[in-house]
Amino acid sequence: MDDPRIGIALGGGAARGLAHIPFIEAMDELGLRPDLIAGTSIGALLGSGWAAGLSGRDIRELAYQMLGTRNGLFGRLLSTQFRSMSNILREGISIQLDPEQIFDTFTPDGMAETFETLAIPFVCVATDFKSWHQVPFNTGPLRPAVAGSLAVPSLFKPVSHHDTLLVDGGVVNPLPLDLAGAGNDILIGIDVSGDPRPWPEGKIPTMLDIGFGSAQIMMHQMIANMIAAYPPDLYFRPHHVNMGAHEYWRVREIVAAGDAEKDRFKYQLSKEIEMFIASQRKIS
Repeated sequence: MDDPRIGIALGGGAARGLAHIPFIEAMDELGLRPDLIAGTSIGALLGSGWAAGLSGRDIRELAYQMLGTRNGLFGRLLSTQFRSMSNILREGISIQLDPEQIFDTFTPDGMAETFETLAIPFVCVATDFKSWHQVPFNTGPLRPAVAGSLAVPSLFKPVSHHDTLLVDGGVVNPLPLDLAGAGNDILIGIDVSGDPRPWPEGKIPTMLDIGFGSAQIMMHQMIANMIAAYPPDLYFRPHHVNMGAHEYWRVREIVAAGDAEKDRFKYQLSKEIEMFIASQRKIS
């Protein structure tokens, strides 16, 4: 009897995507690794590290180290933004972040350079701003593909790669179940789009709140349509209440939302595997 093939989709959700980490740890603790990881945006960044051979514990420790304080996070972003004086002199100071430099800054030394050298098959989703279409990547250089998937419109510069101009994959596919399910027996979806944020009476959301919140609403609707078209065997949506999409320095609180679902995830995944094995026995 063959073991079940497992595909997992790691969705986009900016800072809320750090809640993916406990689910990665859960599979490590069960002695499982997926046969395919599909990631969008922050799910692409974390998924690429997982696919490269990092454990969930490794990723948690890196996240705490790099994002654990507001000053530390902003210091890293500033050093990334102003890394090259020659670029500043040539292009001027830009308020947009370079997603390829972000990839370099927030991935460990020795990170895989191509999809082909990853330990686990991996696909990430970006959006081609020219054609308005989804662009999945699973071959070639890793850096521009993941950077393109990360490139939140306006906040990040788009990534020019081959004949495409790439922006955030969450624009077209915030939870890539369609890609993760291909040829697999168990399909898992981890949705980190978050929950509606409570607004006290009389408080007016800021421009940033409105921008991120509107994107969150659109993502929620697209994910509902994706689930209807490609129903996952396991679907988890960590609850993030009053958690800003840009508040990466709250990494421990965000990861705790995934921790709250970790044991239930392990139990349900174990049951899915048991049912698959039982069905194989009946067939044989």
